[in-house]
Amino acid sequence: AETLRRRAAALEAIASGRPGIAGTWVNAFGSITLTPADSGAYRLAADLRGDYGGDRRRTCQLTADLKPAGGGWLAGPVVTEADTSSNKAKTDAAAAPAKPPSLKLRRQGETLRIVGTIDDEGWDGFNDCSSMWQVTGSYFAAGKDAASDKADTTFVTPTFDCTKPETATDEEICADPDLAGNDQRLNRAWKALQPRLDEATRRALIDDQRNWVKSQTEQYPEFLHPAWNKQSSQVHFTVDARDHVDGLQRERLALLEGFDDKRSGLAGVWLAYNAVIKVTADGNGAVTAKGWKWDQGDWKAGCDYEMTGKITGGAFRSDERRKNPDTLERDHAMLIVNRQDDVFAKKRTDQDSDEAKCRRRLDNSSTARLFPARPSRDIDNFKGSIR
Repeated sequence: AETLRRRAAALEAIASGRPGIAGTWVNAFGSITLTPADSGAYRLAADLRGDYGGDRRRTCQLTADLKPAGGGWLAGPVVTEADTSSNKAKTDAAAAPAKPPSLKLRRQGETLRIVGTIDDEGWDGFNDCSSMWQVTGSYFAAGKDAASDKADTTFVTPTFDCTKPETATDEEICADPDLAGNDQRLNRAWKALQPRLDEATRRALIDDQRNWVKSQTEQYPEFLHPAWNKQSSQVHFTVDARDHVDGLQRERLALLEGFDDKRSGLAGVWLAYNAVIKVTADGNGAVTAKGWKWDQGDWKAGCDYEMTGKITGGAFRSDERRKNPDTLERDHAMLIVNRQDDVFAKKRTDQDSDEAKCRRRLDNSSTARLFPARPSRDIDNFKGSIR
């Protein structure tokens, strides 16, 4: 009943037409108050809460000093105060200090978009904040204008109709100027790349892109309530969910904008919607490849790529001596990894099978068709983890 009363009061107080960003903004998890400071800066005070029943309560009171940071954003670190209670273990003096969380915000039409960044998940420098994971989100103006400040209220529009979003990920992209901007860049990069590709590569990339779009659709809800975190799967991890959508977009942009269609040989970074591998080769023909193939949203499954061998007669020969050895081969601009594993996967019945290359399920295949990408800091996940 108390939750309903608070929600009713918040809805009644929501207003439209606020010209700037000063004042109070609210959403389902609490309120943000912005007070103007000198030189275009603002002091942010947040009071957030989430009650999921039992002992699953998430509250957070924090402040941050935000300054103009380009691109219409205000940004700055959260003001922290270390917990000095006697039962808190002392930090190892030799350890590097953890980087405190930061916030950035800007208007997105009638809403205020706030994005939290937590570089160190072990950060515990707050006295009054049990969890910052719900600070990312859209906030709505509450009450009358607190000041006559002005702000750019432009709505950054993605390539689809934000009045009719089809998925939770679509809603998040519409709500966030950076994600909407990424969506525009993806569309431009896709159109610019098509004329450069041969027909076989173009058809394969179209199929890969369709699968990538499906992956993006599933990305936000999967990381909003991560099922693998069984202790807190009801909690809204809005910070993490938004970051995963952003990371997936930037990784795809690194492929489409940095598509290395002139690459010869095997060496380089190769990427697909469900796999990544990095191949290195020395002058003597020795080849090393590391990477993995994943199942979307499954933190236990996956196929690790760790192969060594040599290039003989223009073809890669693995050091393995198995019926189903690791293989690398070029096909037009693409790289095919472990082509014959699709056949072996359909026949596996024994946990100790010599041919198994993947975790969890014997019928998972490590076969993948990947595309050449120039090195990028946005393509860095060459080891198995949650996707």
